[in-house]
Amino acid sequence: MNHFNPDNILPDGNREIASHYYPLTGPYDSNDELILEYQTLLMKISGIDGVLTDWYGIENFWDYGTINESTGLLFNAVEKAGLSFAIVYEDQTIKHMINNGHLSPSDALTHAKSVMNYMEDNWFIKDAYLKINGRPVLLVFGPQHFTKGSDWITLFTELSPSPAFFTLDTRLNPPASGAYPWPPMWKSVNGILSQTSLNDYLNQFYQNAAGFQYLVATAFPGFHDIYQEAGAGSSYGFLSSQYGQTFRSTLQKALYHNPDVIQIATWNDYGEGTIIEPTKEFGSRYLEIIQAVKDTLDSAFVFQSSDLLLPLKILNLRKKHFENEDINAALDNVFNLLISGQREEAANLIDSISVITDINTTLSEIPAKFILEQNYPNPFNPTTTISYQIPNAGQVSLKIYDMLGREVVTLVDNYKQAGLYQVQWNGSNLSSGVYIYKLTSGNFSMSKRAILLK
Repeated sequence: MNHFNPDNILPDGNREIASHYYPLTGPYDSNDELILEYQTLLMKISGIDGVLTDWYGIENFWDYGTINESTGLLFNAVEKAGLSFAIVYEDQTIKHMINNGHLSPSDALTHAKSVMNYMEDNWFIKDAYLKINGRPVLLVFGPQHFTKGSDWITLFTELSPSPAFFTLDTRLNPPASGAYPWPPMWKSVNGILSQTSLNDYLNQFYQNAAGFQYLVATAFPGFHDIYQEAGAGSSYGFLSSQYGQTFRSTLQKALYHNPDVIQIATWNDYGEGTIIEPTKEFGSRYLEIIQAVKDTLDSAFVFQSSDLLLPLKILNLRKKHFENEDINAALDNVFNLLISGQREEAANLIDSISVITDINTTLSEIPAKFILEQNYPNPFNPTTTISYQIPNAGQVSLKIYDMLGREVVTLVDNYKQAGLYQVQWNGSNLSSGVYIYKLTSGNFSMSKRAILLK
């Protein structure tokens, strides 16, 4: 999307990216193994069981080969985190290759069969690959090229067992076992998808699903694409997040129908604004919702909302001390403790690593200016972390006020050396609402808003 240049730094300190939302980590490369560790740890801690990956096949055409390499790296990280994975195949790739002279129409089925065999040889055979009754789960985003059921029967001929196959919106029968829903942006009116239209679509989908062999349900946070602003085409429309209520309602509707799989759309599609991974705009709102649901379904689930801060701490420490083998070995231990559910031990160990590295007293890291960061997560319940930096030693005050200007708590009120600091605020004794936190040091003063939602 050439209308945006991530090398440009905006006035708020963010890079210019093609999205209405900004990842908490900043822009990243999906091949970055540190990012993959961060993301899969977040999934594990939030209660997500695995990853459904949009996949474009194996051909070195456009960026399909690069996406295939990235998919392999992601699946390695998924397995390391003890999660499952499955494929959402984009058969539109066949159409694009034919239209651009890369593939002849007569070779389409043969090529696609080789793609199916690749999946079986490399992924279907793995224990971590998602299966229903022993059959590997395979979704297609469409179909958009092979629209006849007989084509898919041909594609699955050499696979044993045949996949549990799911198509978009409506079941392609045969050979599909079922279908799955998606944000129905085609129902938008004047660029807006109403909650009424959304509910009508989902109610009709789940009514039809009563006849499916298996069901993949879908929950999603909203829809806010950047395509028009990016010059990539017209917008598909806008579906309001309603501050998390759209996600809650679609997730509850999915749970009500007792599906074989619940798909969350999506982890990080920034182009369409369907992200649930933490961003500066909404923090870990969606992961906390998933945690709350997981806690009701699985008595062995141990993680809490405060644990969602740990993957970012690990990521930052790994980046900062990339060449320090001892620190990274200790962080490997933190990772393993989290994967095995030993949350308190992991938190204690990472705190000790942070103290040992003494990141606040290194002369080379004295900040150049005062900064008060947005609290994370935000909204929060009941704890959040506030980060700030001061370039000069002096008396520092960090206080919380309600919207009437009344002081409700003092988090910091003492002398500080120049450095980077974090402080945790626990709002368990306060009511839901908007609060102001204010940092003061010498002549510097800055305030930001935080939202407590219970």
